[in-house]
Amino acid sequence: MRKIVVFASLLAAPAVTAVEPCLLADTPALNRDPRQIRIKKFFETNGCPLSKLSTEFVLEADANALDWRLLPSITFVESSGGKYYQNNNVFGWNSCRTRFPSVRAGLHLVASTLGNWDKSTDDILRTYNSTPEYAGRVKSIMRILGSKPESGLMVLN
Repeated sequence: MRKIVVFASLLAAPAVTAVEPCLLADTPALNRDPRQIRIKKFFETNGCPLSKLSTEFVLEADANALDWRLLPSITFVESSGGKYYQNNNVFGWNSCRTRFPSVRAGLHLVASTLGNWDKSTDDILRTYNSTPEYAGRVKSIMRILGSKPESGLMVLN
């Protein structure tokens, strides 16, 4: 009986597991994107666990027409770049009450929601958190990350 079970398991089709879309696009070319490099270096310099998601930050920003610096800057202000958070919610989304199945799922939801707001970065920040100093804190991190590219080129400070 044991030989039949082993043989049957060899014939079975391999199980297909769900893979998050961001991971499918993780190619070596994307790992050389200067924006990804800048995010990764910033997070690593500050001891932030989110450095491993630097490619996903760029992919989500591009997919949702967001400034590439916005999402990592929000996470730095809200959770120190993934050092302190609960419920896989590194964005402080919904005052940290929202539970995400994974940090990547939270990144995807927040990015797509902010992209659908169809607002400027300043307006997004005012809507995200209306505390007067909040936008200034996020924008100061954005400036540290670098300048927004004008024509596909990024200026590193």
